[in-house]
Amino acid sequence: MTNPPAIASATSAQAPEPEPGKVFEPARLGPLRLPNRLVMAPLTRNRATADGVPTPLMVTYYAQRATAGLIIAEASTPNAVGQTYPHITAIHRPEHVTGWRAVTDAVRAAGGRMFLQLQHGGRVGHPDTSGLTPVAPSPVALPETLHTPSGKQQAPVPREMGPDDIEEHIADFASAARRAIEAGFEGVEVHSANGHLLHQFLSQNTNRRTDAYGGPVGNRVRFVAEVVRAVAEEIGPERVGLRVSPGHTVNSIEEGDTEVIYPALVAALADSRIAYLHIGYADPDQPVFQRIRKDWPGTLIANPVLPKDRLPEDGGLAASERLLAAGADLIALGRPFLANPDLVHRLRTGAPVNQVRDAYMMYVGGATGYTDYPTLPTGG
Repeated sequence: MTNPPAIASATSAQAPEPEPGKVFEPARLGPLRLPNRLVMAPLTRNRATADGVPTPLMVTYYAQRATAGLIIAEASTPNAVGQTYPHITAIHRPEHVTGWRAVTDAVRAAGGRMFLQLQHGGRVGHPDTSGLTPVAPSPVALPETLHTPSGKQQAPVPREMGPDDIEEHIADFASAARRAIEAGFEGVEVHSANGHLLHQFLSQNTNRRTDAYGGPVGNRVRFVAEVVRAVAEEIGPERVGLRVSPGHTVNSIEEGDTEVIYPALVAALADSRIAYLHIGYADPDQPVFQRIRKDWPGTLIANPVLPKDRLPEDGGLAASERLLAAGADLIALGRPFLANPDLVHRLRTGAPVNQVRDAYMMYVGGATGYTDYPTLPTGG
């Protein structure tokens, strides 16, 4: 059998024309052999138990989508205080490991491979959900309401993390990564995007510290870099990825200096030898994407920006090929995989894609809008 080609980093300023079909080529990701370059992006679906344990319904959901080159499982909290919303998965107790093991066993039996995303909400959390006061870089409240077990509530002012908190949280991320490997994952993705804790350290409006973790960009990237390096030391850098979302303002985040902070972060981790860097909401025409691709020496996963109201008729294939031409190595798709368990087959054959039927059903629990999307008779 011929080995798939190793992933190469593209650094040219002008991307070539897209190569039709490149997205279906095999690739390597560290020690993993991927059958295609399509990655199922991490998608919060709120189907865990109240204690964060994956459920049998989740086993079915992920196994249905095992033809993805790689599945990055939904955000899981590394400790109790990091919980964002009700019924979010976690990975800090033995029962979490057991629940996730059922998922990874099923996906592996179906021929798939999985990473687990590690996410701490920081100020995006509420005592009614976690039982604890949220912690964050600075005591700056999220100016939004949050879903809690007792309904929508205003986000509280978080407690500023002290030196001991920072040390403990770095250790919690490393321990969570070890538990993820015990649960059968091939690796983990550290979540530094979407306005959550690590992203809050990067951003000027949420990080008002005056110590070694605030102020100049070299300080603001420190916590992210230390978390990534601790996780890499715990499980091996080839098992670790990092997700960022430059310029994205979800959860009222305002970086303030996007064009400066991300080159600094890339420089801080360029020698880390981690498996990949994952850019959410990637636009190949944006200078920050081009700069990251130029500077990042390893594998780059890119998540294309797709219309919010309706999936493209091609399921995002053209946008994916455009990102590959611009230097991405792998493509992460979210809603296309959500609505199409057999997405790889549909894109490969040009078959129509399912649309997301009801956005509300994405987060309310149960099989409807989760495991009941149809597959083609010859799909899979």
